[in-house]
Amino acid sequence: MKILSYNPGHDGAFAYIENGRLVFSIESEKNSKYRHSSLTIPDTFDALAELSDVPDVLCKGGWWPGDSPHGVETVAEYRGSDHGEVIVSKKQLLGKTIDFFSSSHERSHLLCAFGMSSLPQGTPCYALLWEGIIGAFYEIDPELNVTKVADVMPEPGHRYAMLYALADPTFDKSTAEFSRLSDAGKLMALASFSKRSQPTAEEEAIMSFLFQDCEHLKPRDCEALKEFRHYNVGVEDPEFCNFAGIFSNRLFDHFHQFAELNLKRGMPLLIVGGCGLNCDWNTKWKDSGLFSDVFVPPVANDSGSAIGTAIDAQFHFTGDPKIKWDVYSGLQFLFDEPVDSSLFDEWEASNAIVAAMLAGDLILGWVSGRYEIGPRALGNRSILAAPFNASTRERLNIIKQREQFRPIAPVCLEVEAKKWFGCSQPSPFMLYTYQATTDVLAAVTHINGTARIQTVSTVSNLPLFELLTAFKEKTGYGVLCNTSLNFKSKGFINTMSDMSAYTLQHELDGFVVEGRAYMLKSSVAYQNYLHSHR
Repeated sequence: MKILSYNPGHDGAFAYIENGRLVFSIESEKNSKYRHSSLTIPDTFDALAELSDVPDVLCKGGWWPGDSPHGVETVAEYRGSDHGEVIVSKKQLLGKTIDFFSSSHERSHLLCAFGMSSLPQGTPCYALLWEGIIGAFYEIDPELNVTKVADVMPEPGHRYAMLYALADPTFDKSTAEFSRLSDAGKLMALASFSKRSQPTAEEEAIMSFLFQDCEHLKPRDCEALKEFRHYNVGVEDPEFCNFAGIFSNRLFDHFHQFAELNLKRGMPLLIVGGCGLNCDWNTKWKDSGLFSDVFVPPVANDSGSAIGTAIDAQFHFTGDPKIKWDVYSGLQFLFDEPVDSSLFDEWEASNAIVAAMLAGDLILGWVSGRYEIGPRALGNRSILAAPFNASTRERLNIIKQREQFRPIAPVCLEVEAKKWFGCSQPSPFMLYTYQATTDVLAAVTHINGTARIQTVSTVSNLPLFELLTAFKEKTGYGVLCNTSLNFKSKGFINTMSDMSAYTLQHELDGFVVEGRAYMLKSSVAYQNYLHSHR
């Protein structure tokens, strides 16, 4: 069965499943489009270009009421976890009558997590869906009947991001209807700077305000907190950073306490929704002892919604909710124009040469194969650097045009993960934090001593494994800095023209695409490398 699915909301994507295998997931923000974009007509043509035949099923994920013009088609809406609420009809596509399928956005997350997990079909489990709007636990039985255990907190992701907005004087809270989608990740970084565990009376009042049980809390409602110390104080204020950690722990504890009191011990837990990208919280769930296993898909946020709806359709038509998948299921890199030889030297670059450049403190773009699905760069659209110096982290944040409190993640050989980070199992999707065991890796160790690692093996990413192995031979450490290759506020770079422009604008020392290096002639670090290797 061939299933083409799309998510109509932000973090828009097309996903295609054929005979139980994810063939591609094309995310609208990728190819240097703005983060969290909805689908566009070019995205549609990109998806059609990847198809070899007309699909048997076209799926549309649910979104807000009124998303589709009245009378055009009947589709599911945002909420709803019951299979009985799916919508099935017939549709014409490219001269063929096919099935049309729609189920809720809520189900798209739940089915995405179950379908991508290693849990065999028929395994009962719990699911935690926490995102901008929904914060709930579910129980999934062996027949894949989904029962909502409880709505634990409305809008956990939105409320979390609102704290960042509260302190940010650049965010106009007077008219805003919703928090900024980028703020939750920034607050996650700030929370690690916290050195205090007890809130002040004023901070307790802020938490009570943000956790109030109402359908929708608007940023403009924060005007009620205008006289409080943290209002517009600036996000890097030390006392606000202290509070960020307290608030983050309190929100997690709200869900954890519910789980302790209401869920049976020893069942697996699926975690999905944008809050599933919070590595600190994922680690706490894994270490809680409440669950036999914890699984978070690399597309926990809405970038996985189209995949989830396709899985739901496969389950509806075939009875099978499981798929085979690879995290590198995006589009191939596009060689749309030649690199300017007056600006770049071109090399046939072996892994040993690239490793030597990185060991010499050059910072390089790295492109390999198809881009990774989800928001985390996992070694196919990455910026790589040596992991040793804090100054490297500072330079990377300048290159990325990010705040200096943002951490840089390490990518590590799987066999070295326990030695350097105390990680004794594969962690291929950068979804958990581990405590660094050495102070040598300063560029990839956050202020609280943790690191959000990605482990690499010959199975998970052979080109990156071979580069890390060469770097280990050069330095003794199979670890590199790994951050996403993208313009500010945009998705991963996926064309040679953007790669060249980014290198020139942001002063990378060069980039490597499928084994060929293009080195910026004006880079001082590159010229020093040439001089030292004559």
